[in-house]
Amino acid sequence: MKNNNKYLGLVTKKFNEFFLVDIKNQENSNMRFLCKVRKSINFKDQLIYVGDEVVIDNIDLKSKRAVITSLKKRKNLLTRPSVANISDIYITFSVEEPELNFSQVNRFLIAAESMGVEVSLVLTKCDLISDKRRSFLIDKFGKWGYQVITLNLQKSDYFKNFLAELKQKECSIFMGPSGVGKTTLLNMIIPGLQNSTAPVSNKIKRGKNTTRNVELFSISNQSYIVDTPGFNMQNLEVDISLLPNLYSEIYKQVINEGIKCKYRNCLHLNDEGCNLNKSFERYSFYKEMIESSKSHYYQNQED
Repeated sequence: MKNNNKYLGLVTKKFNEFFLVDIKNQENSNMRFLCKVRKSINFKDQLIYVGDEVVIDNIDLKSKRAVITSLKKRKNLLTRPSVANISDIYITFSVEEPELNFSQVNRFLIAAESMGVEVSLVLTKCDLISDKRRSFLIDKFGKWGYQVITLNLQKSDYFKNFLAELKQKECSIFMGPSGVGKTTLLNMIIPGLQNSTAPVSNKIKRGKNTTRNVELFSISNQSYIVDTPGFNMQNLEVDISLLPNLYSEIYKQVINEGIKCKYRNCLHLNDEGCNLNKSFERYSFYKEMIESSKSHYYQNQED
C-alpha cells in the first residue's frame, strides 16, 4: 500500500545509494524507511549525510520504502565523521589509561566550540582516581567554564543522571581521543548495540578505533545519539580573529565585564592597548594557538 503524502524525515544511516530515514509524527510514529534519492532531483552537488533532514514521499508502507525528494538546510556539518545537525558535543576524556592531557583537552574543547553548538566535558574512568583528585578536576575545569560530568562505573547514579540529560538533547555526539571509553558509553546508552571495544595499547598508551559505521540511534522521543567510526577530533579551521570568542575566560571579560582594548580586533597577545586580564590558567594554551596561526592570519589579511 502506497501513501502519496510527504513527510519530514531524519537520515539515520547511509550506505551506498541507500538511506535509512525515520519519520516521527502522529500518523506514522517512529517509522523507518529505506530510501533512495529521486533521480530527477538535483541538490546542487550537495551530498546527503547522516543527521540531515529530508522530505520523503512515494511511501510504500508494506515494504517500508520511500523516495527522498528534497533536502532541508542543515545547521552544521562535521566532516570527520560526516554527520549533520549536531546539537550537543560531549568532549570525552579518561582521567587515567590513557592519562589526562590538559593541552589536548583544550584543543578538543575549542574545536567543538567552533561548531557553535552546546559543548560539555565528560571524564570517564573516575573509579581509577581518588575523590580528592576528582574534586580537583571538577574545580579546574570549572575555572575553564565547564561543568564537568564525571563517570564512575562503580556508581550507577552517575551514569543514570548522564543518560537522563542525553535524553533531553536533540542530537548528541561523543568527541575525544581513542581509548577513553566512548564505545563503552555508547554500548551502555544503546541497548543491544554491542560495538566491539579494544584495550589501551601498553606501548603507546592509547586505544584503538573499533567503531565502523556512522548511525543515529533514538534514545527518547525526538532525541538521538550518534554512533561514530572512531571519531577523534574535528579539524580546527576557524578565523584566528574569532578564537578569543571561543574561550569563555576572554568572552566573559569582554561581554560581562565590558573590558575594552584599544583596537577592536585585538588578539590579546602583546597588542598595544590590550586590557585583558591574562592571569587565567588557559592563557598559555590560547597564546600558543594564536601564535601558531598568526603568520597565516596576517597573510590572509594582506591577500
